[in-house]
Amino acid sequence: MKKSAKGVGLAIIGAGRVGLFRGEVAARHPAVEWIGIAELNHNRGGDVAARIGADFVTTSHRELLKRPEVTAAIIATDEHLHVEPVLAAVERGVPMLIEKPLATDLAQSARVLKAITDAKLDAVVGYTQRFRRKWLGAKEKVRTGALGDVTLVASRAFMNRLVAIDNYKRTDDPATISPMVISGTHALDIVMWYMEQKTPVECFARSVDKVLGPLYHGIDATAGMIMFADGSLHTLSISWALPVTWPGAVYSLEVGINGTNGVLTIDDTHRDIVLAVSSPQSEGYAPDASRLVDFMGSYPPGDMALGELRGPMAEETVSWLNRVALGVPTQAATAAEAHNRLMLTKALDLSAKRKQPVKLPLDPEEESTSTRHARA
Repeated sequence: MKKSAKGVGLAIIGAGRVGLFRGEVAARHPAVEWIGIAELNHNRGGDVAARIGADFVTTSHRELLKRPEVTAAIIATDEHLHVEPVLAAVERGVPMLIEKPLATDLAQSARVLKAITDAKLDAVVGYTQRFRRKWLGAKEKVRTGALGDVTLVASRAFMNRLVAIDNYKRTDDPATISPMVISGTHALDIVMWYMEQKTPVECFARSVDKVLGPLYHGIDATAGMIMFADGSLHTLSISWALPVTWPGAVYSLEVGINGTNGVLTIDDTHRDIVLAVSSPQSEGYAPDASRLVDFMGSYPPGDMALGELRGPMAEETVSWLNRVALGVPTQAATAAEAHNRLMLTKALDLSAKRKQPVKLPLDPEEESTSTRHARA
């Protein structure tokens, strides 16, 4: 029996790059009947509203969420500003697509998760890599047992330092910003999604800070290991301190999955399409004019083509709107999974700080105490 779509009145809170991307996709979706935008920067909000044909624009997310037309919300503010608009949307009782993470503080993340759970709301979190087809194909092979019992997963992520610099410039609390929490969480989510039947019990990590440390009190790179109750292992590393001239716009990721009956390797380094130009690009993701070589596709949302964003973020947004309008299931990360990923990244950072193993799951109070000591 064919389902009838419910009309969607969409609130977009945060009209930065991601808010614009998702807004442009939503404006073309047949179920979306109304769009409102809340953006602290009045000029930016007006510009995005004009570009996507929004029906309402304000600088206050609470004013937006009071509108009777609102039936769903996208939370696309800066990472460290998610908590207040998410809780306001919970009060409003609407389904949400929340950019990761739920919060940059583990206790706040637990608070947000509890509010969503208690309200019985459908809230998913933007782990966009789940919508790249190569990761979906690998998920299917793991899910159907083609590899047997997965015993070891290794992941390595390389990132241009522009992402790190941008994040450190946008916060006055660098202790809450790290390559693991902000970016390593994407690779971690993919691996934990593949190993969702296994229980992590301990982690161990080390970090280095020779590039971003002196400039921003930040972390360059972290390498670690997660141990599971059945003896399986996940080894992982991420560096977001590569030179600005590194061709990857953002993400270059490699993953190897070993099982009792097989092995699967995934190359997501994007070296298959290399663009080299004599002058800066005028379209697409070009955060620094000095970068004239680019691994196309390394920007996680996708690439601009024929005036539209093409790739996983567009597919994720359409999938979520279908979920809201039609009630169809999707592979999007749940709020509980997002909290788990933050807990794991915080535990890895804590292990690196202490230079000793950390038992899992990490208690929010333990992480909070450690962060307070770091600030002091």
